[in-house]
Amino acid sequence: MHHAQAVEMTALIESHTQNKNIRSLGARISHSQADEIKFMKRWLATRGEPISAAMHDMSNMDMSGDMSSHSMLMPGMLTPKQMQALSKAKDEEFDRLFLTGMIQHHGGALVMVKDLFDSPGTGQDAELFNFVTDVDSGQRAEIKIMQSMLEKKP
Repeated sequence: MHHAQAVEMTALIESHTQNKNIRSLGARISHSQADEIKFMKRWLATRGEPISAAMHDMSNMDMSGDMSSHSMLMPGMLTPKQMQALSKAKDEEFDRLFLTGMIQHHGGALVMVKDLFDSPGTGQDAELFNFVTDVDSGQRAEIKIMQSMLEKKP
C-alpha cells in the first residue's frame, strides 16, 4: 500500500508539471517502487502468504479526510487531504508539494525499515535483509536529492 501511493504520486507528474528534474526523479522513483512491489509480491507468494491483503487499491481510500482513514496509514503516507492537494496543484506548487510529500513518504519507509531491523530474526533471511538494505540506501539517496531540489527553488 505504501509503495502504491508513491506510484500514484509519480503518475500525477506528467499532467501537473513541466519541470524536467521532477519528471526525471519521478521516473526513477516510479521504476524503483515498481521493482520493489514485484520483489515483495514474489517474496510473499514464495512463502504462501496472501498478496491481496498486502496490496490495496489506493483509489478506494476515503477522500473525506476523516480521522478513521488516518489511523490506517503506514508511516510517512500522505493523508487523503494531502493527496487531494497534490492532485489539484500545478507547476511550482505541485513541485513543492510533490517533493515535500515524497520526502515525508520516504521518511516513513525508513521508519518501517528501522522497525523491521529492530525485530528479532530480521537479519536471518538474507534475501529480505538485502532487499531492506537496498530500500534504506535508495530512499536516503532520493531524500537527499529531493532536499537539494527544494533548496534550489526560487
